[in-house]
Amino acid sequence: MATPSSFAGLTLDRPRIMGVVNVTPDSFSDGGDFFVAEAAIEHGLALVSDGADLVDVGGESTRPGSDPVDADAELARVIPVVRGLARQGVVVSIDSRRAAVMRAALDVGAAVVNDVTALTADVEAMGVVAAAGVPVVLMHMRGEPKTMQVDPHYDDAPIEVHDYLADRVAACEAAGITRDRIALDPGIGFGKTVTHNLQILNRLDIYNEIGCPVVLGISRKSMIAKLDRDVPPKDRVAGSLAAALQGVARGAHILRVHDVAETRQALALWRAIQDA
Repeated sequence: MATPSSFAGLTLDRPRIMGVVNVTPDSFSDGGDFFVAEAAIEHGLALVSDGADLVDVGGESTRPGSDPVDADAELARVIPVVRGLARQGVVVSIDSRRAAVMRAALDVGAAVVNDVTALTADVEAMGVVAAAGVPVVLMHMRGEPKTMQVDPHYDDAPIEVHDYLADRVAACEAAGITRDRIALDPGIGFGKTVTHNLQILNRLDIYNEIGCPVVLGISRKSMIAKLDRDVPPKDRVAGSLAAALQGVARGAHILRVHDVAETRQALALWRAIQDA
């Protein structure tokens, strides 16, 4: 099945970069760094200047072991940031699993919905996306953030993730969300061991068979530390770039990253070598 040539108004003739803005006090990588709206907006604009094609704004940490945030707190965190970035012409993705947050963010200028639960956590989420006619990123997560890393098991992780995402695409189509508005994220680190993550990365190309762009979020993930000296999140840039380039070689279309300038440079070199 052919992969769409664009997503969220971005052509997919080259890998695209989704910059991360966590408006949270407890995200695994940069919790608290951009918790104030002004700082988050400034950071989002800096990511665009560094080369981000779109910016993903989230107000609830979904790191392993995290507790959920109530909707009012999430709204208070993200809405000023989404509004501020959208007014500057930034293509904003709202990273949320709540329909109320999705709806409010879309009302102030968000252009994409990114849901770690693939529109399953909130019964109204599917309808919000369908009615708004916006693109959506469906991610695979087994379990809840609080407990998802407690002994996750798969018989064949890449295939089971593939089949789940294919089922979610079918459900979206049945609800009126066309396939060309859907991107898929296999959910590295969300209910998966290091071995599961490596298997998924090695077989990432199978997700292209579903016919939607593939989003890869490997940036600063804990698997990098588990493979190299338990380094802290902000020291995982090299590992993030290695995994990102492997992902692109295996068919990823959009890289969700914290370190935009470094990713842009790595992609520039990678593409130049491919085109030489």
